[in-house]
Amino acid sequence: MWGTGIKRLFLIPILLLTGYAASAAGLNQSAFNASSQSYEYGYRSIPNVSIAGAPADTDWKRSAMLHDGLDYRLYFFKKGSESILYQFAFNPDRGAYEHGYKSIPVLKIAGAPNDIDSRRLMMLHDGSDYRLYMGRQGRPSAFYQFSFNPRTSDYEFGRNSIPVVNINGMPGDTDWNRTAMLHDGSDYRFYAMRAGSNDTVYQAAFNRSSSRYEYGYQSIKTLRIVGMPALRGLADPAMLHDRRNYRLYFHDGY
Repeated sequence: MWGTGIKRLFLIPILLLTGYAASAAGLNQSAFNASSQSYEYGYRSIPNVSIAGAPADTDWKRSAMLHDGLDYRLYFFKKGSESILYQFAFNPDRGAYEHGYKSIPVLKIAGAPNDIDSRRLMMLHDGSDYRLYMGRQGRPSAFYQFSFNPRTSDYEFGRNSIPVVNINGMPGDTDWNRTAMLHDGSDYRFYAMRAGSNDTVYQAAFNRSSSRYEYGYQSIKTLRIVGMPALRGLADPAMLHDRRNYRLYFHDGY
């Protein structure tokens, strides 16, 4: 579960071109330390990773991340849209997440119900499928599930998926607006920040017997975040598992 860390990479400054976001943004990165049972800023990580080439209409408030076994990937919605995503991947030669690097630059979401809450975006790769989740309006513990169809290059609602996944048993002070998901090779995991806190995370995992995510199921119920810079991006967490480390990110692109 814990494994060894990735090699630190030298960060090379990125020049942003005309028509892209005017100022550079970055991802503040942490990894899980089993000894402290905490996500520690800079632990087995590049502390801050640049984001390069973001379109000018990138919506910095709606993002998600995943690792697909080969690449670290980052996604943002297009401003004003609930169906268009911009895709980035990590370029180790430049030490930055670059828009369109080893990626389809623009992705579409198809068949979404009318009551989606796109502010609550989460994504993961489970070894077979790229999966996307969005909240359901009026039901904070319910999320709509999509998966990527390589034939259409769209994320399609209900494709190879339980259309609606439910998160059960979370504490009463769960912040349903700050959530993330990942797959670690064995389990689908759900995370949510504690309301009013920037250093406490609740964890649930998917129970195949009940077809629900359950708080504390095969999980450490409460996790800590240590040393993360207090930036505006603490409103939008993202998580992934890279087959070696559990990683948690906040971006500073607001």
